[in-house]
Amino acid sequence: MLRIESPQEQVFRREVGTWYEAELPRDLRDLTFRPEPAAALAWYKRLSQRGWIAPHWPKGFGGMGASPVEQVILLEEAARIGAPELPTQGLNQIGPILQRFGTPEQRERHLPPILVGDVIWCQGYSEPGAGSDLAGLSTRGRIEGDEIVVTGHKIWTTWGHHADWVYALVRTDPERPRRQGITFLLIDLRSAGITRRPIRTLADECEFCEIFLDEVRVPRANVVGAENQGWGIVTALLDEERIQLGSPSHALRALERVRRIARVLGSGFGETARLKVVQAEMEVAALTAAFLQTLAQAEQGLPTDPSSLKILSTETTQAVLEIAQDLCGSAAALKSSEAVGGTVIDFSELFLQSRRLSIYGGTNEIQRGLISDRVLELPRGGRP
Repeated sequence: MLRIESPQEQVFRREVGTWYEAELPRDLRDLTFRPEPAAALAWYKRLSQRGWIAPHWPKGFGGMGASPVEQVILLEEAARIGAPELPTQGLNQIGPILQRFGTPEQRERHLPPILVGDVIWCQGYSEPGAGSDLAGLSTRGRIEGDEIVVTGHKIWTTWGHHADWVYALVRTDPERPRRQGITFLLIDLRSAGITRRPIRTLADECEFCEIFLDEVRVPRANVVGAENQGWGIVTALLDEERIQLGSPSHALRALERVRRIARVLGSGFGETARLKVVQAEMEVAALTAAFLQTLAQAEQGLPTDPSSLKILSTETTQAVLEIAQDLCGSAAALKSSEAVGGTVIDFSELFLQSRRLSIYGGTNEIQRGLISDRVLELPRGGRP
């Protein structure tokens, strides 16, 4: 942490750090993967009881209403103590969307369970054959009375096999242009006609799954916004998602790996390695500054550029983990985390997991296209 904090912020940091040290179970520290739901939600609920699970939510919706610096302090102290990654799609995506676009009934039904950790949400956007083209979805919804009957196939759904609900895009009017006729729908994953199949990843874990929907009947009351006008909800959710993907959370965890490796190397640490650690510290500090600026702009209602932040965050994380791999030498080939002199070090798993950061949430190539269109207003050329 290279920035200067106010006395109040320093007090808050000590409070957070002390609480984490006392409350976070040892067996949940330094994991390189998301823990199983029972363990993850136990810690989620503990944070909720402390009032720190939703620092970015307004107090009116049960959040902390934290300042940008307080939000970053929570992230930094979580990384320092080795806190586990939690399911956040309820907190970071559908929660804020329901606050903006949901009906009073939808807010009352769904926001409290998200806050206390009684439900897990997942995102049903990606489909086979559609790539990053969200408007290319083929999942269809047929309106019958008070229900929408959904048939289709979603894939790369993070924690979809553990989730209770999915928010999904469904084409409800195929006669309209591509970005019209799409409806944003909340689907209870206990509904009849749903099959889920986990997907094993490069890091040898089942973080994703695919979801098959066969004539699933969904109440029309579960539509967010208006039928056939889901594209506006999609755009708002993606901007929200990219700001959160632009947080330094992953990069801070990566930096902590670098610091631990440096401590283990001790006196064997050469000048070249020392410069690599300094480089990692500086890159994460720059990312944190950019994140703070974006949060401050959003708080003031000013325009933000979440695409640039998403690119910076994912590429910084990958760069810092490449530094960690360089420092490890031949140990970088070890697949699982190891205890080295009382310090647990992840040699390769986090590095492997980080490869997908620049793909999900819209690939970094897609983000560069958005910057070209929205920020620089360049001609589209041969791009679709």
